[in-house]
Amino acid sequence: MSDIMRPKYITFDCYGTLTNFQMASMTRDIFADRINDSERMERFVKDFGAYRFDEVLGEWKPYAEVICTALERTCKRWGIEYRDNEGLQYFDAVPTWGPHPDVIEGLAKIADKIPLVIYSNADDNQIMSNVAKLEVPFHKVFTADTFKVYKPRLAAFEAMIDTLGCNPEDLLHVSSSFRYDLISAHFMGIRDKAFVARNHEPYCPGYGATEIADIRGLPSLVGL
Repeated sequence: MSDIMRPKYITFDCYGTLTNFQMASMTRDIFADRINDSERMERFVKDFGAYRFDEVLGEWKPYAEVICTALERTCKRWGIEYRDNEGLQYFDAVPTWGPHPDVIEGLAKIADKIPLVIYSNADDNQIMSNVAKLEVPFHKVFTADTFKVYKPRLAAFEAMIDTLGCNPEDLLHVSSSFRYDLISAHFMGIRDKAFVARNHEPYCPGYGATEIADIRGLPSLVGL
C-alpha cells in the first residue's frame, strides 16, 4: 500500500480489540431470569455499557467498583433487582477471557519487529492473564490501575506517551472503540490510528483512523 505507517510503538486497547470481551454475553445469561424479551435484553446490555463508560470519566476507582456501580445504576434505571455479587462475577471472569481468533496470527507477524504496548481499562492483577493468552511479547503493559486514570481521559494517553518517552506521532494506536480510544488519540495528536471493526461500535469518519476487519489486517499497515 502507498501510505505505510512507521511507528516506534504500536499501542493497543486490550478488551474488545485483542481480548474477546464477553460482558454482553454474560449479561444475557445473568439477567435471563429478569428480562425475558430479546429486544429489551439488548437495550439493557447497551445501557450497562453506557453506564460503564460514564463510570470511568471521573476520578479513578478500582475496576471492580466501576463494574458494580454501573450494573447497579442500570438495574435501578430499569427497576429490576440488583444482587450484590453480580458485578463481581464479571470482574472475576475477565482474566479468563482469551483473544479473538484473528489476534495471535496478526500480532505474530509484528511482535519481533515493532514494540507492542497495551493500555487497558483494567486492574493490574487482571491484565497479565489476558496478555499471556495473546502468545506474543509486549514491550509494556499499562492499565488504568497503573496510572490511576481510565481511557478515554486524555491523561491516560499522556501518561502512556510520557512513560514511553516518545511523541504522539511516534505511535500507531489500535482499537475497536472510537469513544474509549480513537477520539482521544486524535485529540492527543496521534496521527496513525487503526479501527478494528468488531461490530460493537460504528466507524466514525473525521478522526483519521484506518479501518481494518481484524488484527490480521494490521501488518500491511506497517509494511509487513
